[in-house]
Amino acid sequence: MALTKEEIKRKMTELFHEVEDITKVDGVDNLPGCEGMLIYEEPLIGFASADDPLFEEYKKPHVIGENYLSPREWMEDTETIISFFLPFREEIRKSNRDNKIMSSKEWLHARFEGQNLLNIYTVRIRQWLEEQGVHACIPAIDERFAQKITPFVEGEPSRMGLHIASDWSERHAAYAAGLGTFGLTRALITEKGIAGRFGSLLISLKLEPDERPYTGLQDYCIRCGACIKRCPVHAISMERGKDQFRCALRVVPSKKITKPRYGCGKCQVGVPCEFQNPSRKTART
Repeated sequence: MALTKEEIKRKMTELFHEVEDITKVDGVDNLPGCEGMLIYEEPLIGFASADDPLFEEYKKPHVIGENYLSPREWMEDTETIISFFLPFREEIRKSNRDNKIMSSKEWLHARFEGQNLLNIYTVRIRQWLEEQGVHACIPAIDERFAQKITPFVEGEPSRMGLHIASDWSERHAAYAAGLGTFGLTRALITEKGIAGRFGSLLISLKLEPDERPYTGLQDYCIRCGACIKRCPVHAISMERGKDQFRCALRVVPSKKITKPRYGCGKCQVGVPCEFQNPSRKTART
């Protein structure tokens, strides 16, 4: 009997609870005070079709660019994309919200060990799917995964005129799968907010795609400007969104201080979209 979306969701939640307490991996010591700290809440899960024209749209210069690989370029027999969002727990978010200058040690831990945990989780999902006879690929940990710096198309508003793009985008996969829309920071706003991490798998099983409850790229963003005020290096504006290179001026030097961890995340906390879809809240008030 073929797997259903609900069966996959149940198993993904079950596997999440099996691995959620892994906070020390790859021989990297935990930061003081972070021992045993849980990082994520349960996943939000969405499904998209490999036939969705959005995946070809992403190849256009004004979206991601020609280096972007569509699902079937990653895996020829791809039928469905499974996308998921792991929201950071309140303890993680509060620590970075309260620290006004530096990224909190909890946030750095969630950014680094949290990504390792996400990778372990995604591999466990792939192993289970393959045990069920479903072929699966994880682009983010595939040897072909790469980033490329390209110029924006003419007329694109950008201070630097350059664009950092990967050949697979977790955020764009999540948008296609109905999990959320973009904000000023270019991060994706879900029903559980913006603070967290995304993952995805390409699978050979054909499933009905989830309906996208939005039509615009920024439908969930209320354009309140809170993230602009939160950014310590003024990398966000209402007109241009986020300047990736100005943001990097904050993030990259942090590696020297907190190596191997790095990050900032100030624009993802202390904002209306931190842990919820603010457009729903606005609609209720």
